[in-house]
Amino acid sequence: MPRLTEQEQQEIIRFIEADKPLPEKYRFLLFEDKREVELVWNGKTNEVCNIVLPFQTIEHVDEPRAESNEQLGLFDERGRQRKGWTNKLIWGDNKLILSSLKNGPLREEIEEQGGLKLIYIDPPFDVGADFSMDIEIGGETLTKNPNILEEIAYRDTWGKGADSFIAMIYERLVLMRDLLAEDGSIYVHCDWRVNSHIRLALDEVFRSNFEREVIWSFDTKSGYKSAVKNWVRSHDTILFYSKDHNKRLFNKQFTPYDEEYLKRFKNVDDDGRKYRDDRGGGKKQYLDELEGIAVPDVWRDIKSFQQDATSDEYLNYPTQKREALLERITKASSNEGDLVADFFCGSGTTAAVAEKLGRKWIVTDLGKFAIHTTRKRMIGVQRQLKADGEDYRAFEILNLGKYERQHYVGINPNLREVEQQKQLEEKENAFMELILRAYSAEKAEGFASFQGKKAGRLIAIGPVNLPVTRLFIEEIILECRKHQITRVDVLGFEFEMGLFPNLLEEAKNKGIDLAPKYIPAEVFDKRAVDQNQVVFHDVAFIEVKPHVTVAEGDRPATIAVELTDFSVFYSQDSVSDAQQTLKNKGSKIVVERGKVIKVSKDADGVVSRKQLTEHWTDWIDYWSVDFEFESKREIIRVQNSETEEWEEQWTGDYVFENEWQSFRTRKDRSLELTSIAHECEPGPRKIAVKVVDIFGNDTMTIVEVTV
Repeated sequence: MPRLTEQEQQEIIRFIEADKPLPEKYRFLLFEDKREVELVWNGKTNEVCNIVLPFQTIEHVDEPRAESNEQLGLFDERGRQRKGWTNKLIWGDNKLILSSLKNGPLREEIEEQGGLKLIYIDPPFDVGADFSMDIEIGGETLTKNPNILEEIAYRDTWGKGADSFIAMIYERLVLMRDLLAEDGSIYVHCDWRVNSHIRLALDEVFRSNFEREVIWSFDTKSGYKSAVKNWVRSHDTILFYSKDHNKRLFNKQFTPYDEEYLKRFKNVDDDGRKYRDDRGGGKKQYLDELEGIAVPDVWRDIKSFQQDATSDEYLNYPTQKREALLERITKASSNEGDLVADFFCGSGTTAAVAEKLGRKWIVTDLGKFAIHTTRKRMIGVQRQLKADGEDYRAFEILNLGKYERQHYVGINPNLREVEQQKQLEEKENAFMELILRAYSAEKAEGFASFQGKKAGRLIAIGPVNLPVTRLFIEEIILECRKHQITRVDVLGFEFEMGLFPNLLEEAKNKGIDLAPKYIPAEVFDKRAVDQNQVVFHDVAFIEVKPHVTVAEGDRPATIAVELTDFSVFYSQDSVSDAQQTLKNKGSKIVVERGKVIKVSKDADGVVSRKQLTEHWTDWIDYWSVDFEFESKREIIRVQNSETEEWEEQWTGDYVFENEWQSFRTRKDRSLELTSIAHECEPGPRKIAVKVVDIFGNDTMTIVEVTV
């Protein structure tokens, strides 16, 4: 039987001849993709990101185990994992990450692990929320402003109404669905603001595979939010969908019986087994045969952090969820050894629970501070599992780095190097203008090394896809001496390690004031540039002192590293602005040129200032050491444009192998300033030291020593 009657065919022809859109009914008659329910919004498109960018490996973290020969080469002589799946902590835009996972070489590794069995996401849904963080320093609490990219993504993009939010989540859900294993599931955590929107988007993306709407109910007896002039909100919603309802993995969960119920098992068999026989029919019911009470779809037994902020696991992180919540979901929809993921990981609860339950994991976040918080948390999990004699896996920190920058500028990473260089040159002028506009500078002509000028200083801009090198700085110094230039700002996305502060001293001795500054990723967001929100921070400097002990008799040679100084020039707000805007009896903490200052105004309007960073160590949240840098090359896999095969390439960089670290936690604010004494072979070596400051910014240096 034909799909269209002759009358319908004629009607279609008339509409086409009149250049009019076809009536809605013909969409369902003409096309195979029949949808019982479809979500439609302004600007809807079926296009889904298919960009593939290589992942840069920034850091490898693995708490050394006691040497073990039991597992056939799984660990090296230091007790660090050298093969098998390595867990992934990825920083960047999750749309580009998801697309690169789905279409890139990592997809093969994911499939080798059986695919993604479980995805849990808790996307930010409060578009008016404050995404700042509270940081403890000098006995006070400093509010860290959100990363501009986070703020724009959360507020400007998702805050333009339902259309923008649905468009954002819909595309990502399609990518997540395609990454899920056939027996995989997704849990989406949301509240009343976007519950209905996400439910409709999930219905369309996952079609008829809705499983359950879980209600996570908070106890309101404590008076939590009881002052609201409305019904007291006491729950969030967790939407549970599967890739394929007929194949999905699910392990039924149980909770223990209460004491009152257990009293019914008052009889004891000859073998000591408790039972009850009061159910009629003379049949005994044995206590040890019962699994417990099957967990329903309303969860009242897990507290929120609003009810229990004193919990040891609470990291004072916005949107953080209880481990018990993720534990129930992870146990229900994955098995030990399975791969789970969270693409809005926040403080890393999904990764922490997965590691403790013997699952493998991939977690990502747009926020650099979220990545740092998760790194510290996972090191803590590794340490605890090691102390308990339990297994754990290494994890690596990845990002899209220079490849993401190339994508923003418009360079195709799949082109050959020569073609990439040609395309880069074509884009260079537009790129330079963008940076200068973000830096509030004007263009400068007639120089080889300088592209702009601002407030009496010339400006040199480093390449988009390479670090600023010693040779780059030396050429700047040569041109400065040639033209008697004395003040220069050097802007770069990355700087070759070990350049500073020695190179600055060399320039200073030649009468040149050289100021290196980081170009933040925000320059690629037109809104941030237009709103003058882009902040270029001065490069921080690390000073360390190696302590070498020579080998003697049976005693091996060792190296310990002492952190001796950390200079930072960060700014957030200013003292003068705080003095002008503060009301009487008010106070505000600001950061100005590397000093954290509390500005207060008393009842009479008298202003006082107190510096909270009394010592350079106050700036340090975390530091770590790689005792043999350049021992592990950074390898990426790129697609050969002719054969379409994935090929391994060395980037020319090395992976920072995190072999020792000291960091502050919410409970313990102390910091060790000298590392352990690390056993080593005689000879020359490079040691890398990484410092993460209280705002989550990384700084790294390299020292060369001979043992």
